[in-house]
Formats: sequence, structure tokens, C-alpha cells
Amino acid sequence: MLRYFLENGLINITDKHPQNWEEAIRISGEIMKKNNLVTDEYIDQVIADVKKYGPYIVIVPGVAMPHSSAENSGVLGTGIGFTIMPNTVSFEEGNPEKDARLFFMLAAKDHDTHVKNISKLADMLMEDGMVEDLKKVKNMDDYHEVMAKHNM
Repeated sequence: MLRYFLENGLINITDKHPQNWEEAIRISGEIMKKNNLVTDEYIDQVIADVKKYGPYIVIVPGVAMPHSSAENSGVLGTGIGFTIMPNTVSFEEGNPEKDARLFFMLAAKDHDTHVKNISKLADMLMEDGMVEDLKKVKNMDDYHEVMAKHNM
């Protein structure tokens, strides 16, 4: 899956320091917009969903998976964008379990593909050491090292 992000131009190692989780979601959406997969409408809906349902997108400490429903008209295509933030972003003050630095934004034109992408991403993140290794990535050379280490 790491190769997927690289080959599809869907990796963003940003130097932008988001002031809050909303800004972090907007930054994570930039690579998706650049690849014509989503519009601002989709990103706005992801933010609205987190406000309504809480930080459900933080799937494990350090990792957020911003997404909304496949029916959203702001979805232009199917894909997953990967953004690495330079600093940790808190989704719930005082709860480090709801902090994230790695953002995997999902968009899919249909529900089945959406579920498959979530499953593939979960499999990748469960590989031993993957999350820790990705948190250390500062540039593309680091990213290539993680790809080589994990044969992805």
C-alpha cells in the first residue's frame, strides 16, 4: 500500500503546522483535491461529521482516517491520500489516545470500495512497526526506507 501512495502521487509530507484538527483535515485534503478526488464540499463534510460524532476518525493513537460517506457529492473519484504532519494534532484535549500525525483521507464513489479501502489500510497499519516507522518519516528518502523495510 505504501507503493500505492507513491505511484499515485497521493503522499504529502507537509511542513504546514495545523493550529487545530479542522485545519489538519483541510491540509490532509490538499493532496486529494490536487488529484481531483474530492472537493472542498467533501472536506467540509468530514469536519462536520467529526463535530457531530466526535473524533471517530482517530483509529489508533497517532493515526487519523478522515472520511465521510460515499454518497457525498464532493467525492469525484476513489482513492486514499496520505499526509504526514510535522507535529501531533489533538482531536480531544487531554486525551493522547485521540492525537494524530498520520492522516489517511479516504474517498470512494461507492460503499463497497470504501469498505475495501478501509480494510486494506487497516491491514497495512497493523503490520509490526509500521505506524512507528511512518511517524519518523521527514522526507521522501525516509519514506523509501520504510517502503523497503516493509516490502511495500
